[in-house]
Amino acid sequence: MKRFTCQSCGQPVFFENTRCNQCHAPLGYMPEAANLAALAAEAGGLYHPIGQNEEPRAFCANHAYDVCNWLAPALQPKGTFCFACQFNRVIPNLNILGNTERWRKLEFAKHRLVYTILRLRLPVKNRQQDPQEGLVFDFLDDPPQGWPPIMTGHNNGVITIATKEADDAYREHMRVEMGEYYRTLLGHFRHEIGHYYWNVLIRDGGRLEQCRAMFGDDRADYQSALQKHYASAAPDNWREHYVSHYAMSHPWEDFAETWAHYFHIVSTLETALSYDMTIGPMVDGKPVLTHRNDPYLHMPFDDIIEAWLPLTYAVNSLNRSMGLADFYPFVLTAGVRAKLRFIHDVVREVQQTADQPFGLL
Repeated sequence: MKRFTCQSCGQPVFFENTRCNQCHAPLGYMPEAANLAALAAEAGGLYHPIGQNEEPRAFCANHAYDVCNWLAPALQPKGTFCFACQFNRVIPNLNILGNTERWRKLEFAKHRLVYTILRLRLPVKNRQQDPQEGLVFDFLDDPPQGWPPIMTGHNNGVITIATKEADDAYREHMRVEMGEYYRTLLGHFRHEIGHYYWNVLIRDGGRLEQCRAMFGDDRADYQSALQKHYASAAPDNWREHYVSHYAMSHPWEDFAETWAHYFHIVSTLETALSYDMTIGPMVDGKPVLTHRNDPYLHMPFDDIIEAWLPLTYAVNSLNRSMGLADFYPFVLTAGVRAKLRFIHDVVREVQQTADQPFGLL
């Protein structure tokens, strides 16, 4: 995530902020410029980005629920959804106590996901553009007792996130019960979008055989593979080839888990570089890797790994100093790095050819 500053007063502001804490200027995110803009109110519920030659803009329709601070496209009528919220199909039932706050948490995670999709210049289509497999999000509450609970997952462009995953206590309980090192809302989104991009970039992108050579044969029966996975003990050497235990279950899950970690890495590296953190090797007292090396678009894979490993060592140590769990409790062995490199190469290849929703990113 980039570092943002209020254009009105110079105060640091953050991606989810709706108002500057110092000068109280309203803030709105402009996805086509990847910029959080301080705004001046105009008539008719419109806002003008301060100090920018831009047309007046309206907030996303979901701004009324305090779950979105993105601006709708220029010259669109009030009540239009922003780029990120156009992918919503089902939101939580707001008549259920606590669901507005759960939805807010879901939207914060989803907007960070969409930020990364745009920064990586990945192709994405909504349900209007692709009625069969366009991306759509369903945030679903569990049905009445006696019916099967909602499970988070992906099916032909439909990403379902169980609303209960926005409850910290439930999510931590499931993390412990499933023996996971890491379980967050953002992690769910990044994993499930990996399945979407397996369809878009691998299956439909002419890369099936290369992917199978790296991750295994996806034609293996999925349900049988899951049953076998949960019924078997993990071998001692599983970390040599898999970023997580769950990645062992099926090639689809291996790809999605690795994809999620690629998103973790480039997003966190951008944050570190944006805050001028010195990471990686030094030459003549100066860092080799600087904010000019954009991990989303320009940084070579070897440089990404060279920066990522010392960053995780440092932040894991900081967390331990506070009595917290490790920030990044994973081991990137040579086998895992080979899979991450495959995803990196696919992303870089796609960046050269994909049509972009915004030309300025």
